Amino acid sequence: MSTKEIVQHVGALLDLAGVLVIAGGVVLAAAAFVYRSLRTRDPVTYYPPFRQGVGRAILLGLEFLVGGDIIRTVAVSPTFHSVGVLALIVVVRTFLSFSLEVELEGRWPWQARARRATSAGGG
Repeated sequence: MSTKEIVQHVGALLDLAGVLVIAGGVVLAAAAFVYRSLRTRDPVTYYPPFRQGVGRAILLGLEFLVGGDIIRTVAVSPTFHSVGVLALIVVVRTFLSFSLEVELEGRWPWQARARRATSAGGG
């Protein structure tokens, strides 16, 4: 087996891992959603965790998928066309990742988290 074939297989395994992470995350979030919905009838308590669980699964899965794309592009002799396609895929997936991050966290990834109020006399 050549190095090129090995790298292609590694890229395919990363793609598979990404798909499995997304699918598994959606299944787990859905199971938690059903469990919470049976325990309480207030959608405010169980819908936001469901969205966050699905969003986090998609984010993690996208990271694996981008990694697989990068590895497969490096494995073949890089041409301007293949690098351009890779760049477009990475830009689209990065935009999706940033959008999901803002949706889940309510802030841009580079912004500091809001600090909780410190106790009086703390410093």
